[in-house]
Formats: sequence, structure tokens, C-alpha cells
Amino acid sequence: MKSILIIGADSFTGKHLTSYLKDSGYNVYGSSLNGNNNLFKCDITKKDNLIELFKSVKPDFLINLSAISFAAHGKVDDFYRVNTIGTLNILDALIETKIDPLKTILASSATVYGNQGIEMLDESLCPKPANHYGASKYAMETLSHNYFDKLNIIITRPFNYTGIGQDEHFLIPKIVKHFKEKRESIELGNLDVSREFNDIYFVCEAYKKLLESNYKSEIVNIASNRAIKLLNVISLMEKIANYKINIEVNPAFIRKDDIKKLTGSNKKLFNMVGEIKQKKFADTLKEMYEA
Repeated sequence: MKSILIIGADSFTGKHLTSYLKDSGYNVYGSSLNGNNNLFKCDITKKDNLIELFKSVKPDFLINLSAISFAAHGKVDDFYRVNTIGTLNILDALIETKIDPLKTILASSATVYGNQGIEMLDESLCPKPANHYGASKYAMETLSHNYFDKLNIIITRPFNYTGIGQDEHFLIPKIVKHFKEKRESIELGNLDVSREFNDIYFVCEAYKKLLESNYKSEIVNIASNRAIKLLNVISLMEKIANYKINIEVNPAFIRKDDIKKLTGSNKKLFNMVGEIKQKKFADTLKEMYEA
């Protein structure tokens, strides 16, 4: 069996991806900052930790999911210390240990695009990150280009996705929680918007296929170009929970110049690995509600 090392395996994505890849026949190792649940303890801001980890595992494949991913995280320095410098430490540690995985996937984010003023975002656009999370990921992308001739790297830009176990400060888990608790009302921002809300298993399959592909030195969206209206999310949840909720619009949640519809192009992804199908969004919501 091929071995895969997932850095940040205790994250929402990491937990699902670990199970998904194990079920696909891979020998999966994981690391986390605290080393809980049979994971290797590793702080990616410390290169010595990574060197020790790579010498222990010697992975055939590597995926880095470790990041400060909540855009409202209070400490600005952490975004760059973890998301940018931490990733460079990973790449430098691979080179220093002379471990050259068949594929190294670095998770970036669709937030690097910023507000482009258009509805569908593809990889040809020049990124314009609008917050420190997006900027730290774009800095990681830019600097990682210097390693393309040394390691087999793919950088991914995932669009919104959700599933069981996602933190409740994200939009979909927040909505589901309100219905689970039979709340009478919910505060939201701009209701007249459509976004991608992909299922976590769509993302897991994309990672698996990218690992197994022959591509390298590429940046690619993990996107479906499937736009779902926020009001439709509420309607679906009302059907699942069998009651209606009162929506209160909080001006503080409304972003200036919010684009009405925003999705990612899946053309490059599907050209690289073939079409990836996913379940209906109503099924994803029902799974989260019943979990």
C-alpha cells in the first residue's frame, strides 16, 4: 500500500480525508499540533519538527491541510507564521531530508481571488486577496513556485464546502445548528446571494484523484460551479426540520460590494482528473442535521 501523510489531520477536512483515503486502500499517517488521537505531534512553524516527522514516516504522498483558516482569527501574525512560513518549512524539510513524495498537495483557498467583480472565477485570474487569510495563502502560493522544479507540487484552491463536523462559526453549520436547536430566529447577512456549498466528499475525491494524477506544478480550483442560493438553504432546512424560522438581517454581516452569484470554474479540475459528481445539497444538509 502507498503511504500518505496528512499534515493537519485533526482538521475538519483532515478527519474526513483520512477516512476516505483509508477506505480507498491507502496507508494514512497524520500529524497535528497537539498529537492527539494517534497522530504525530508536529508544529509546522518549527522545521526541526518536520524533519523528524519526515524521517519517521517517509511518505509516498503528502497533503498539507494545516492552516489558520478562520478569516476573523484575532492574531494577524498567525496567518503568515502558519499558512506561509509553515508551508515553506514543509518544503524545505522535504528537500533537507531528501524525501521526494510522488505528489505533494498544498491546500490554498479560493479567498486568494478576492473580489474580482465577476460571477465565475478561474485560475487565469490575477489574485487580489482582501484579507490576511487570503493574502497569507497567496504568499504561500507565490513562494511555493520556487520549489516546482524540486518537488512534484499541486496547489489547490477549494471553494466553500461543508459536512458533518465543520466548526459552527462557518455559515452552513451555523444554520443547521439553529434548526437543530429549534431556534425561533437566525441572524444572517445579504440573503440575495448564491455560493458554492460543496460536500466534503466531493473535496476528498478531488484530493484523491489529484494525488493519483500525473500532473505537477499546477494550481487548480476545487470547485463545482454549482451555485446555491442562501434562501434555498433556509428553505431546504425548513423542510428537513419541519418548521419555519424567522430571518433577521444583520447589517454587520453584509459585505460591501457583495457579488450576487459567485462560483469557481471546474473546467481545469475536470480536465485533469475527470468529472467528479456529488450528492444533492439537500442530502448533505440532512446528514448534518441528523448527525
